[in-house]
Amino acid sequence: MAPYTVIVAAALRRNSLKHSHFRRRCLHSAIDYPLSHPIYTIWASNTSLGKTLVSAGLSISFLSPSPSPPFPKRRFVYLKPIQTGFPHDSDSAFLYRKFCQLYASKSLPFSVFASNSVFRASLPAANEVLGNGSVDDGVEVGFGLKNLHWYEERKLQGTESNGVEHFPVSEAICKTLHAWKEAVSPHLAAEREGAMVSDSEVLDLLRRCLETDTVETTEEVEVMSVIETAGGVASPGPSGSLQCDLYRPFRLPGILVGDGRLGGISGTISAYESLTLRGYDIAAVVFEDHGLMNEVPLLSYFRNRVPVLVLPSIPKDMSDDLISWFNKSKTVFTSLKEIMLSTFQERTKRLHEMPKKSCDAFWWPFTQHKLVSEEKVTVIDSRSGENFAVLKAYFAHMDLFQSSDMISEQFDACASWWTQGPDANLQIELAKDMGYTAARYGHVMFPENVYEPALKLAELLLEGVGKGWASRVYYSDNGSTAVEIALKMAFRKFLSNHEMLSDNVSSDENGNCMDLKVLALKGSYHGDTLGAMEAQAPSSYTGFLQQPWYTGRGLFLDPPTVALYNGTWKVSLPQKMQSVISGCESLSFSSRDEIFKRSRDGSGLASLYTSSILQELELLSDSNALSHIGALIVEPVVQGAGGMQMIDPLYQRTLVMECKHRKIPVIFDEVFTGFWRLGRETAAEMLYCEPDISCFAKLMTGGIIPLAATLACEDTFEAFTGDSKLKALLHGHSYSAHAMGCAAAVKSIQWFKDCNTNINLIPESRLLQEVWDAELVVRISLLPAVHRVVSLGTLCAIEIQAEGSNAGYASTYASSLLQTLRADGIYMRPLGNVVYLMCGPCTPRDTCRHLLDKVYSRIREFGQQKEDHQASSA
Repeated sequence: MAPYTVIVAAALRRNSLKHSHFRRRCLHSAIDYPLSHPIYTIWASNTSLGKTLVSAGLSISFLSPSPSPPFPKRRFVYLKPIQTGFPHDSDSAFLYRKFCQLYASKSLPFSVFASNSVFRASLPAANEVLGNGSVDDGVEVGFGLKNLHWYEERKLQGTESNGVEHFPVSEAICKTLHAWKEAVSPHLAAEREGAMVSDSEVLDLLRRCLETDTVETTEEVEVMSVIETAGGVASPGPSGSLQCDLYRPFRLPGILVGDGRLGGISGTISAYESLTLRGYDIAAVVFEDHGLMNEVPLLSYFRNRVPVLVLPSIPKDMSDDLISWFNKSKTVFTSLKEIMLSTFQERTKRLHEMPKKSCDAFWWPFTQHKLVSEEKVTVIDSRSGENFAVLKAYFAHMDLFQSSDMISEQFDACASWWTQGPDANLQIELAKDMGYTAARYGHVMFPENVYEPALKLAELLLEGVGKGWASRVYYSDNGSTAVEIALKMAFRKFLSNHEMLSDNVSSDENGNCMDLKVLALKGSYHGDTLGAMEAQAPSSYTGFLQQPWYTGRGLFLDPPTVALYNGTWKVSLPQKMQSVISGCESLSFSSRDEIFKRSRDGSGLASLYTSSILQELELLSDSNALSHIGALIVEPVVQGAGGMQMIDPLYQRTLVMECKHRKIPVIFDEVFTGFWRLGRETAAEMLYCEPDISCFAKLMTGGIIPLAATLACEDTFEAFTGDSKLKALLHGHSYSAHAMGCAAAVKSIQWFKDCNTNINLIPESRLLQEVWDAELVVRISLLPAVHRVVSLGTLCAIEIQAEGSNAGYASTYASSLLQTLRADGIYMRPLGNVVYLMCGPCTPRDTCRHLLDKVYSRIREFGQQKEDHQASSA
């Protein structure tokens, strides 16, 4: 055995080198698997229910010959990622032996090849196989795990004449990926044997095995793969993660082995619901018959959703080594195999049809459909944390690889339109909380009612983003309507502040009506509803083709912006200010943090800002006595849809102070900037000033469901109190404060604010640590193809150097860059020639570094290509 083992180990090491090129190209993607054949996960309601028997039966059924030629070549791949009790209890060895025993008893017209291998084992488990002291300490991988590379194989010769094979060889490949000696739960075995393995290591080795046994082939072969879990659905893996969570990034379809024993109905249904709650598709439920007719209530529960199959009882007399039982079970396993094949075909067919059908049926927002071909449509199969699982055409550059469609991982660098913050763990917690809330409350109307999720969220908001200034929470459904509500609140407060609430002050003696306007900034964006659009300056979003009613009911100031230019943070002044700025006033800063310091309040630039603002306000008051600025509305610090422009915080602070002095209510639109998007729970903290009213949405619920909240100070609330209902705020939505949204927001806010769940939160502070590598950000800003960079909190925005029609919101200049990055596993959607990365508050810094490094390389290549093109054109 030893010499053969050495040969196999060497072969496996060569395979590792052979795959290194593929792994380098796909380094971004921890989760890739082919769609060329069915791959299923075998789950069980509990331990010792016969998962391995089901796997063995499937292998026999799948590899059984057709009644007559031709006999296609088939390969059945059995993978056991986690095995305890090894080697005395080895599921892959069991399947290998049963398969060989069954086929050895048959006369087949072709040869069958079977193999069993073990990749990694703890030291105690390895010594059980090879003998104490036989394990080379130099092959340790990870903490306490050894590269065992133990291997056995058997070829069952068919009836080919003269020893010449006329028919393909079918294969049963059995693999154990990680093994421990003690027959206990994997997390205990790993701890006791000092052989820990992380979730990511388990998934990475699983992915590589799927590649090796399915993609790397030069022959036509029909393949089926099964991945058998350990214990029950919620049994811990070696790290302690529940296995239903551990394998969630793959989200492979599954077969659930139910429980036919007393109490098994409850356990089977509970296991099924645990899996579906995590987004798994279960193709069938199968269990052993114990004579209790468990299938009757299970069929009633599953109705037509999931087939329920019943296996014959396993005989207590094992004298024939289960051969008779497998023969009796043949029709059940044939049915199960056909269900799996049919479900796989339906799934792949639907995935391939989706691009065309979506182009024919959808009207996508912010999309010119004439520019979107089917090939540009991203088919998203699922989401795990911050990663999409997408349908991707894969073409390898090595002869050993065939072209194949794959499910591949892409990082959602748009944070799904700025809403997303959950890591994979929070996503599962949100699903559980929302399921509970839907079951408990459904939806109940809100006026004059109270229920726990709505009250708890209000308390969290007032003690969090509204702490120190807000006293009331007004719920609505999205950011745009939150702004509409804020405008109504602000205008009433303005009238109250200036004692203009009586009917006779709404017009002058000639009947001319009062004209209330907003004070806002150019480049701002506050939503798509009609009132919100009136509160923003003319832009691509408000043109006649988009909104013929638009008039722009406001005074729109041109603000100074801040960005990193060629390695230096600088303030860019609007043209009006440039002519009056003192030559000695520095507009450059040694670091981004310098820009936010309160010490700037006494600078000459602060005086310039004040005089500029006063001049604009005086021009308005002089032009029309009935025109009043009834509210100031700003996106604090960063304007999102306006091109990720960072506004000088000194300017916004000065503007807020001047409006407060004139009793003009101040609205902060924090739909984009709130809840740690910019590195603090609220961007108001970065301006060192408080609003009267503030709007929140998007990240508030972790992005899992729409909900918005408009927070207001007590004075604003008091402006609506009175004896008549007509004085109340007559605004609302049928789904105001819906319980599921409130429950999701409670969980998300608590998760982001807890150092135990948010790895980026600096203890004893209200700050996130820097997630974007500062040195790499500077290097990006130095690239010739880059105009400016804004890096703040979870946002890193990069404006590509462009002119004319290549610049601005309508530009498609960066489209080729974006397609390249998507191929690299980074899903990005630009704002014209502004590309950006956006992560969540909990995203690991290593992930952000990897993303930024790839973006840096691709922008450098993009710039070089543009230069080469210009040179060749000249």
